[in-house]
Amino acid sequence: MTIVLNHTIVPARDKAASARFFARIFGLKPGRRDSHFAPVRVNKALTLLFDDDTKFESHHYAFHVSKAEFDAIMGRIKKAKIAYGSAPWSLDDGKLNDWNGGRGVYFRDPNGHVLELMTAPQ
Repeated sequence: MTIVLNHTIVPARDKAASARFFARIFGLKPGRRDSHFAPVRVNKALTLLFDDDTKFESHHYAFHVSKAEFDAIMGRIKKAKIAYGSAPWSLDDGKLNDWNGGRGVYFRDPNGHVLELMTAPQ
């Protein structure tokens, strides 16, 4: 059997607002909230479960996306005037990277988590 990540819990100051932000930027729909969590299904295999918390460290979430998805998400990032950068140590230089022959970008969500997009997997 292939091991596949099914879900992970994302700590947030406001789980519903965080799920809406993620869904909007990534072009997804927030899930129905019929449990404790505010879910967002990323794909058939992965769901992010946003959960309220008061203290947490910044996490890093990296997503391999198609070129078209990258362009669409970057359009929403720019429209929302979210600072972005070419590396985790350079989150606001307004540049993309070209690592592994693709395009990549990093930005923060409202909770301080670092989100990464890449068109070429690492």
